[in-house]
Amino acid sequence: MTSSSDGDNKPVSPASSDAADVLLRFGALMLRAGNTATRTREWMEVLARKLGFDAVAVSLALDSIAASVRGAGAGITAMREIGAPGINVWRIGELERLARTAEPGLAPSKIAARLDEIESAPPLYSHALLAVAIGAASGGFAFLNGTPPLEMTAAAIGGGIGQSVRSWLARRHLNQFGVAALCAIAASATYLLAVTIGRHLGLGPGRHPVGLISSALFLVPGFPLLAGLLDLLHHQTVAAVSRLAYGTMLLLAVAFGLSIVVAVSGVDLSRQPSLELAYPLKLLLRAVASFVAGGAFAMLFNSPVRTVWAAGLVAVVANDLRLGLLDAGMMLAPAAFFGALVVGLVTVMADRRFDVPRIAMAVPPIVIMVPGLYAYATIVFFNQGRMLDAVQAAASCGFVIGALAMGLAAVRFFTPR
Repeated sequence: MTSSSDGDNKPVSPASSDAADVLLRFGALMLRAGNTATRTREWMEVLARKLGFDAVAVSLALDSIAASVRGAGAGITAMREIGAPGINVWRIGELERLARTAEPGLAPSKIAARLDEIESAPPLYSHALLAVAIGAASGGFAFLNGTPPLEMTAAAIGGGIGQSVRSWLARRHLNQFGVAALCAIAASATYLLAVTIGRHLGLGPGRHPVGLISSALFLVPGFPLLAGLLDLLHHQTVAAVSRLAYGTMLLLAVAFGLSIVVAVSGVDLSRQPSLELAYPLKLLLRAVASFVAGGAFAMLFNSPVRTVWAAGLVAVVANDLRLGLLDAGMMLAPAAFFGALVVGLVTVMADRRFDVPRIAMAVPPIVIMVPGLYAYATIVFFNQGRMLDAVQAAASCGFVIGALAMGLAAVRFFTPR
């Protein structure tokens, strides 16, 4: 939908109309790939100047984008639907590179051709490789939450199966919320089956509830939740609220799936004793688990190989710092804040020195620090009528997620724009 006007009631040139369409498509691709509204707006302004527009005003939401641009005495207002949201870090990086390197006055048709190439590019990793990576990450989550070896292995199997189911359902373009619930059921049910078989074989004691939730932690919508919070901090209210609502609905869908499995199996979600290890060994294994989990999420977000390694290393530093602070007696939220602050500082340096988009480096390490255990436990406890436990879990979850967002946002106070 497009409208145009100018001071002398002259028709807007086709070139200007094409340029406005290209600009809107650029912004829609960025938002659909998961970028924040703040960064999308900044890069749209950069590209608009190179397309010959003197001024641009952008309105962003989760499902639509509108822009008013003015150049050569003519004004154009256009609107475009975005489509189903997703996460594609490689696409974000390529779009930022396009906006940064485009020559002023470049024909809109050439930019449109490059957008076609970016949009049609296949994923960097196969579905099978992603299933293996997410399985390893789920096992790492289980270890970080103190589960014994049997439950850790079962969580890895459940996570791998759940990711395989998600890939299979996503290729059929089914409703995202239904897919999230079904994947949670598949992952947690597989976990219970694996633990039951292992227990009968004498490989371990019983069903550790943290392992059950760890098998589905890969479904935590950390990307949209954190992006929404960052947009809210930068006054992108419409985009922030719609993205937070989308992330919350995904979280509720996953919790609904978990609730079904918990109700059928009768698993007790009370915290169990953590696995006891010598502290030096625990630190080493924490580092390995953090690296694997951070790298796996970077792969899931379609990050290039170099970014996968970098995200894993950042996760080691930030998450080990957070866990070390917890060991020293610090509360959950302050420890999460300092972990996120480290992530933010590293991503700023990577953005400047290595030309890596900040969100590509920041989100995978941050996601592994999102308290998915508390988020899912909140819904399950509410369903069970355990109101006090539910409120406590919800408060812990909310404070930690807010602290993570504040830690990332605080970096802007110490660095130039």
